[in-house]
Amino acid sequence: MPSPTRVCHVITRLIVGGAQENTVDTVLGLETMADFRTELVSGPTPADLPEGTLQPRVDSRPGLLTLVGDLVRPISPLRDLRALLSLWRHFRGTRPHIVHTHSGKAGILGRLAARAAGVPIVVHTIHGPSFGPFQGPIANLVLRGAERIAGACTSHFVGVADAMCRQYLDAGIGRRERYSTVHSGFDIAPFGQSGNDPALRRRLGIGQGDLVIGKVARLVPLKGHEDLIAAAERILHRCPAARFLLVGDGPLRPHLESMIRTRDLSGRFTFTGLVGPEEVPGLIGITDMVVHLSRREGLPRSLSQALAAGKPVVAMDADGAGEVCRNGRTGYLVACGDTDALVDRVALLARDPGLRHRLGQRGRALVEKEFTTRNMVERTARLYRRLTSQGKLP
Repeated sequence: MPSPTRVCHVITRLIVGGAQENTVDTVLGLETMADFRTELVSGPTPADLPEGTLQPRVDSRPGLLTLVGDLVRPISPLRDLRALLSLWRHFRGTRPHIVHTHSGKAGILGRLAARAAGVPIVVHTIHGPSFGPFQGPIANLVLRGAERIAGACTSHFVGVADAMCRQYLDAGIGRRERYSTVHSGFDIAPFGQSGNDPALRRRLGIGQGDLVIGKVARLVPLKGHEDLIAAAERILHRCPAARFLLVGDGPLRPHLESMIRTRDLSGRFTFTGLVGPEEVPGLIGITDMVVHLSRREGLPRSLSQALAAGKPVVAMDADGAGEVCRNGRTGYLVACGDTDALVDRVALLARDPGLRHRLGQRGRALVEKEFTTRNMVERTARLYRRLTSQGKLP
């Protein structure tokens, strides 16, 4: 029997987020396959971050995780150079057949180090765009240039959505035949089993007659929380029973709370604070719909999670949102920044329980077909087998 293919995944940090959950689930899933031996390299993730940490999930598997102390998210030329050298030494010592990078900083440094160390196959997953209209012109110039340099070191690109592949190809990064889409998956069972738990509603101060509009996202810029708060008064005018549930935490919370107080909406918004991934199904279960208003997202996990729970969605039409929120079939897409359309679509769903049910059921069927952890891991494994076959690894 041939020896297993050695695969090393590299990510900048292990906060609670879609890209990180995707990476951890992929690594743990590949570990169950006899023809792969996996490891995960990450920068440090302080336990006190408001976004939380996934590190305990991989710490429970001895020897799976290696930490590189200088691999940090902020730009730091000296630390970045040290991280590059640390990754190069690690790859030289462990000799992986495949290095698979994730996120911006680890994606650049990891690919450069892998090529310098002579790793045969280098794969990079695009979880979200590093450049685009949300950046200034100088930042976009620098980031596109860095991605092109790293792209020259990349054997294959994986987009979590078709939109990610298109954006990078349009920017002149790589060639079409070196791209594949592997939709981000997750364990859908807890979401399918979630329900409208009266005890959880009471604990959060939500009445049984309230119509709950949920938003699941870290409280950071570009996630669209400001858009929802700006639209809230008009939504309440058309749907007086509306209540807004913000699931997650982050550095933007004081600013958002100030916006809500200024508009005299404090009694209508509930912040859950930091919650573990295992708590999200129950929280989505008590919603009537989920909105996702991010201006920058690869494949919004909260949309597919909501649909797995049978909840309709309303989303800003950015990046890969339309690949989950199928307009008029599983929910409604609105143009970025179009709060008038946001209000209209939320109000439409609010007054029509039958429509909410139909869209939610179609969404559940879509997610069961396309967005499971099993599909994600199996498609990744098939890609690795194809690349190693083409590369004729020893």
